Amino acid sequence: MNTLLDQFSMNAVAWAALGPISEQEKQLRIDLATAYQLAYLKNWDDGIYTHISASIPGEDGAYLLNQFGLCFNEITPQNLVKVNIEGRILSGDDPVNQTGFAIHGAVHAARSDAHCVFHLHVDSVIAVSAQKKGLLPISQHALRFYQDMGYHAYQGLALSSQEQTSLIANLGNKKAILLHNHGSIVCGASIQQAFYLMDVLDKACKIQLLAGSTEDLIIPDDELCQLTYKQLCSDGDQEGQLEWPSYQRLLINY
Repeated sequence: MNTLLDQFSMNAVAWAALGPISEQEKQLRIDLATAYQLAYLKNWDDGIYTHISASIPGEDGAYLLNQFGLCFNEITPQNLVKVNIEGRILSGDDPVNQTGFAIHGAVHAARSDAHCVFHLHVDSVIAVSAQKKGLLPISQHALRFYQDMGYHAYQGLALSSQEQTSLIANLGNKKAILLHNHGSIVCGASIQQAFYLMDVLDKACKIQLLAGSTEDLIIPDDELCQLTYKQLCSDGDQEGQLEWPSYQRLLINY
């Protein structure tokens, strides 16, 4: 792991292969690759499938995505691929999953505030996405999404232009959406916020599954749910910033 972590340095020799690159993009690549590595440690990966993307400041429509064929634990700052919302590779080695283009390109194009987008197939989240009642407000973790969760019907593997339109409509301005029978999309104003929210969503879904039947559960009333939701969102888009160094230490100490 130490050899891998060497590539996460701002002064890593491996940067030379990318040619001229700004310090800002270097840091973005380090943070995004860290998110991939942490997602692997948390068992959020699905082989070579699913994606985490991050838009590049100052480069309109450009974002970073994983190279198709690499597992999450193989992602480094240098092997991330730069693409645009039309699906064209701007730098890096192909291939890139076409479904990844379809989902991430659509979200980045529609949501300028979504600087980081997680699309994952996490077991706990898929299980809850298959429940008719969706994510229930039975835990403090779930209440973070009380007014911040959309739902999208399953329509098969390929994401058509028509489905892109309906997906974006169902996501609206929310931070997260459950894709029925499929997984989730989580949006963040930063990689740190998106990672934190994905962590909270995973725990909320695990708690719901541990609770068993969705009947006869203690559910706070709507007024209390709304109050708690507002309290949990009080940091705004600074969510995840305080937690990020502790997440990074998980990777450093692994």
